[in-house]
Amino acid sequence: MFRRLREDIGVVFERDPAARTFFEVLTTYPGVHAILLHRFNHALWGWGLKWLARLCAMLARWLTGVEIHPGARIGRRVFIDHGMGVVIGETAEIGDDCTLYHGVTLGGTAWQKGKRHPTLEAGVIVGAGAKILGPITLGAGAKVGSNAVVVKDVPAGATAVGIPARIVDAQRDKARTEQAERMGFSAYAISGDMNDPVAKAIHGLIDHSAGTDRRLDWIVAELQRLGCKVEEAKGPEDGFDPEYLNRIVD
Repeated sequence: MFRRLREDIGVVFERDPAARTFFEVLTTYPGVHAILLHRFNHALWGWGLKWLARLCAMLARWLTGVEIHPGARIGRRVFIDHGMGVVIGETAEIGDDCTLYHGVTLGGTAWQKGKRHPTLEAGVIVGAGAKILGPITLGAGAKVGSNAVVVKDVPAGATAVGIPARIVDAQRDKARTEQAERMGFSAYAISGDMNDPVAKAIHGLIDHSAGTDRRLDWIVAELQRLGCKVEEAKGPEDGFDPEYLNRIVD
């Protein structure tokens, strides 16, 4: 029991730079209190004392602002930061080393009995205000952005953002950034996951430009393979010559 307590307090020092002393964490962190009380309530639930477990869970919610159904399964070294407004449903499962910020909901989407809440594998991080709904699985090391609404599985190591949540394609974002830099455009503060139609239009143009460049590169390579001489295209700073395409052959 004391080993688990040391683990619970140890992760606070690892993940919250505001933590100062063991005593301070033990006495003033509602997320830690919620986890400790849940362990007791979950034991009552497992012993068949369902009503008592629910009553104690209600008292824990009043004390901590965190609502955890006593039937939920929570692993080791789970950190609930700030805690206020967190809701964890009956059939939710949270793996070791997960982190939940305030306002997170692990909820259900159906009234049928059985598995209806999410499963978070080890090391998942869920941002403030995020809603993870239904019997879905977030793979190990997955991340969920603040205020995202996740209703589909998230692969291990992936990042989900938006409403409804979408998986961030890191390779595409990198390609967009590189293409924008070649075009002389800085996409500062513009994310492909924004719901802003202007941002989506900009990224559509960048993706189209990148695709056109790939096709042109292929055409040039094929012409060179056929023995044609292809002149280097001039950039805008050199004064673009629209007639250079007419001189790509000997």
